[in-house]
Amino acid sequence: MAFKKIRVLIVDDSLLFRQTLAQDLSKDFGIEVIGMAEDPYAAVKIINQLHPDVITLDVEMPKMSGIEFLKRVLPQYPLPVVVVSSVAENVFNALEAGAVDFVTKPSADRGGRQAFINELVGKIKVASTAKVRQPSAAPRPAAGAPAAARPAAPASALQELDASKLIAIGASTGGTDALYEVLTRLPANIPGIVIVQHMPSGFTKLFAQRLDANCKFAVKEAADGDMIRPGQAIVAAGDHHLRVVKNGNMYQITSKEGERVSGHCPSVDAMFNSVAENVDCSKVVGVILTGMGRDGADGMLKMRQAGAYTIGQDEASCVVYGMPKVAYEIGAVQTQLPLLNIADDIVRHVQK
Repeated sequence: MAFKKIRVLIVDDSLLFRQTLAQDLSKDFGIEVIGMAEDPYAAVKIINQLHPDVITLDVEMPKMSGIEFLKRVLPQYPLPVVVVSSVAENVFNALEAGAVDFVTKPSADRGGRQAFINELVGKIKVASTAKVRQPSAAPRPAAGAPAAARPAAPASALQELDASKLIAIGASTGGTDALYEVLTRLPANIPGIVIVQHMPSGFTKLFAQRLDANCKFAVKEAADGDMIRPGQAIVAAGDHHLRVVKNGNMYQITSKEGERVSGHCPSVDAMFNSVAENVDCSKVVGVILTGMGRDGADGMLKMRQAGAYTIGQDEASCVVYGMPKVAYEIGAVQTQLPLLNIADDIVRHVQK
């Protein structure tokens, strides 16, 4: 049986960037660049003619922006798209519009360019296996918009704010949208939440701000020494490991740079392991969402063995059923659920 290469279409308004990127991607044995387009209109013609497996997409282009391209074209051609951009606002708008993942444009030095190519190759390969979702129907408030009103949740939702309870969530590819769907369904008076979403420095702060504008509780980027408080979620900072430690009768986080754990920084395993070691896990809910690889699986197993209640996103609702699959297979997941059912299950469990 012949090996099937991933057929890639490059969409970028810079001729030099298109040509250089095509040369670099073609060096990988598993990738074939089948076409290049200078704008979305040219891209649609190539899509119709050559049927690529994956598209790499610039956001700022003439005639039609990459965001508009995603909103108009994805419903007709549900193809996985990896966005190439260094503007955080553009990246999140693209992810909300249906892109699978993103890579930041490279720095000028050779080392920076090679790291960019390596990352892009990896994300193209992941994207080729991903489920493509439809763009979000309703617009979401952007970072900097007034935060959503935060009324107290009904008494029937959660009776008390218990600082000894904790919710720990990990996600990767497809996780920005999955986290939005889970967090915006949770009530205001929820136990403290800690989150690791694989994302580079410079993006996690805006991601936290966008969640803060949509959730009934406060969301912030992690800072070293933050106390974990009910009614607040803390998102791991890019290139920093978030770990949970005990401080008297409360918990706080450390946020420090370090070597990659399970291939990532921030790492879900690093966070989950710290929860298993330092927290009364009988009062912990652990959640593992969509993502490639196995980061978080081993840490979740340790949490479950220590008494935590653990939830994994099911295959049908994952963009990439990697991390939850491994966690389920090794016995780390107690309950496997569709994405839209996870928030209700979290609330039911923390009420106990």
